[in-house]
Amino acid sequence: MTQRARIDTNGPEPRRPLIDAGAELDPVHPMKLPLSAIAPRGLTTAEVAERVARGEVNDVPVRSSRSTVDIIRANVFTRFNAIIGVLWVIMLFVAPIQDSLFGFVIIANTGIGIIQELRAKKTLDGLALIGEARPTVRRDGMAAEISTSEIVLGDLVELGPGDKVVVDGKVAEADSLEIDESLLTGEADPVVKQPGDQVMSGSFVVAGSGAFKATKVGREAYAAQLAEEASRFTLVHSELRSGISTILKYVTWMMIPTSIGLIISQLVVKNTNFKDSVARTVGGIVPMIPEGLVLLTSVAFAIGVIRLGRKQCLVQELPAIEGLARVDVVCLDKTGTLTEAGMDVAELRQLSGSDETYIHKVLGALGESDPRPNASLQAIIDAYPDSKDWRCTESMPFSSARKYSGASFSEGNGESSTWLLGAPDVLLPTGDPALAEIDQLNEQGLRVLLLARAAGELDAPAVTAGAEPTALVVLEQRLRPDASDTLRYFDDQNVAAKVISGDNAVSVSAVAGKLGLAGARNTVDARRLPTERAGMATALDANSVFGRVTPQQKRDMVGALQSHGHTVAMTGDGVNDVLALKDADIGVSMGSGSEATRAVAQIVLLNNSFATLPSVVAEGRRVIGNITRVATLFLTKTVYSVLLAILVVCSQVEYPFLPRHLTLLSTLTIGVPAFFLALAPNKERAKPHFVRRVMRYAIPAGVIAAAATFATYLLARSHYSGPGALDAETSAATLTLFLVSMWVLAIIARPYTWWRVCLVAAMGACFLIVLMVPWLQHFFALKLVGTTMPWGAVGIAATGAVLLEVAWRVVDRRFAA
Repeated sequence: MTQRARIDTNGPEPRRPLIDAGAELDPVHPMKLPLSAIAPRGLTTAEVAERVARGEVNDVPVRSSRSTVDIIRANVFTRFNAIIGVLWVIMLFVAPIQDSLFGFVIIANTGIGIIQELRAKKTLDGLALIGEARPTVRRDGMAAEISTSEIVLGDLVELGPGDKVVVDGKVAEADSLEIDESLLTGEADPVVKQPGDQVMSGSFVVAGSGAFKATKVGREAYAAQLAEEASRFTLVHSELRSGISTILKYVTWMMIPTSIGLIISQLVVKNTNFKDSVARTVGGIVPMIPEGLVLLTSVAFAIGVIRLGRKQCLVQELPAIEGLARVDVVCLDKTGTLTEAGMDVAELRQLSGSDETYIHKVLGALGESDPRPNASLQAIIDAYPDSKDWRCTESMPFSSARKYSGASFSEGNGESSTWLLGAPDVLLPTGDPALAEIDQLNEQGLRVLLLARAAGELDAPAVTAGAEPTALVVLEQRLRPDASDTLRYFDDQNVAAKVISGDNAVSVSAVAGKLGLAGARNTVDARRLPTERAGMATALDANSVFGRVTPQQKRDMVGALQSHGHTVAMTGDGVNDVLALKDADIGVSMGSGSEATRAVAQIVLLNNSFATLPSVVAEGRRVIGNITRVATLFLTKTVYSVLLAILVVCSQVEYPFLPRHLTLLSTLTIGVPAFFLALAPNKERAKPHFVRRVMRYAIPAGVIAAAATFATYLLARSHYSGPGALDAETSAATLTLFLVSMWVLAIIARPYTWWRVCLVAAMGACFLIVLMVPWLQHFFALKLVGTTMPWGAVGIAATGAVLLEVAWRVVDRRFAA
């Protein structure tokens, strides 16, 4: 038999020319080449150089993250930065520098945000190069892998199962070539392609092999046009981001009328020092803005990307970190996820008295018939060498939908035969005696293929009918050493694991049982699953292992689980997983998987380690749980700032604080603690309704803080008199607000760990230092006068703390999210 047409850097054997060479480029559309000059050897080096010189290169950059300019623009030019920037400029002219500290804080925050996002961009871009698709092109008769950006117009690009079509073209060679265009057209059924048919970038091969000629490259390719409209960095739905946007929208609406009222109250109604009035007006407006909330969210996501990048995990869409943390069902493909890609032939069992030597020849010939063997066939190729005198006359590549492959041979002695290799329970009728023997092997976790001699032609509609069982090929799968610990982690985290495989259900169950999967004995043959969504969802909830699942069924299973309110993650590495990965809430692909799976997945495990998933889950839970914590801190400040402004307007009194006071309070009770809390470990599973869960705490906490602070302020106004009365009143009100805010921080920091206790204590100590050190007293205009009023402020704060505890417990009991 001739040398196998395997795609490697040494190139395949020369093939018969399909179309004569010699056509010129279309002068009207120089980047669109008619199918006119395909030779089986592909372009020559000189022709490639000419096309590169003319700019006919697929030079569309792969965007895995935002550009540097976009990152800087997004962090600098924000609505709230504009508001604070204007107020900062005003304060620089009318007040001491300490009343302008809030502007420097914003500059620092913006700088931190830019630096962290640039670090995340560097990580993403580096990983994207590792995971980038490298198509095989034929040049000078040699097949070699090149970067997608190196493809030129007229290149002959080879295709095999799982390969993604990276540029538009026309089919030049086709051997049972089936292409899935569902990502482009929505049509689920694969399309059989013949020479001359159009292929579009973004589609992928599900069966067969072939080659196509690139007729559109660069920005004229279909996938590039889609990318122009929605690049890969475009964010999928994120409840965290949309929730924060909703909150900021309402904050803006509250700010506008409140700020106008405060300006009128302080500058028009109160006949006091103009500069002092301006300073107190700004002091009332600035704290209404939760300026650090968006920053911390971006930083938390960015640091998550960096941490995962160090573990060779490529996050193609940032909210995927958040999404996987919300997952309560993870669907696992056995092959490539629970087991390693390679297999070994453990045993060959003859059936019906067949000759072992002859079977070896058949298996060797079947291996030679497929230029792109899957893992099972590769194990057979390794075990049984090619028979030189057999010649393949027709072949049928393996398909996940039909569960078998086949080939017809001329045996070299004048005889011809047709053979099928695939799933025994598909090739054999129900009740066949051989199936009992196969079930025993499957129960041991072994994978069994049936070799059968077909009675008719390979292209016959019922080719399996009357097939004669000849031998059983027993394959041993290599279990991933880290799979057991990962499954145990998901079980501990109350995430249900569903093993969904195209293999025999009993064999899949045995593998899952070896790995300690809870419910591994609950095995279902997918061919017996209900077809309606409700019935399928019920069966999925009740069982854990499913075998003989077709690619379309995997997709239906994801939809059925989602219909029962589950958040579903799907892992896979083969082309048969693409449809399910696309429909799942979160798609996770192995780095060694097909180009198509890597393209549609939000998360790619470049190290092919299933054990990386817990790290992704942990990062997501850290981001969501901690942002929920710190959002409560930021929005409590917004609520009490708005209420204080309203109370001041209604009471027609001076606003109690200068910007320096609230800068100090914000730094000690929100800014510094929030940074540490946002990056701390958090294993709590993410809960829905982010806005409701944050506001149910922030509103009562803000109301209590505003009421306690304003009560202290009014009491101090009646207690103090004389030239320095306003400063003394401000100091007393600041003390109450700080203590109440500290109690909010103490509640948010629960459950306590040693570092959280130290964090809260350190913030309290810093405020105490400000009150005790004379130059800091002067810098922040804080000086407690007498003992009666300061102790009164402490007493009011203590009452506020009690009310906070009561409110927290009531909210937890009556408004649980």
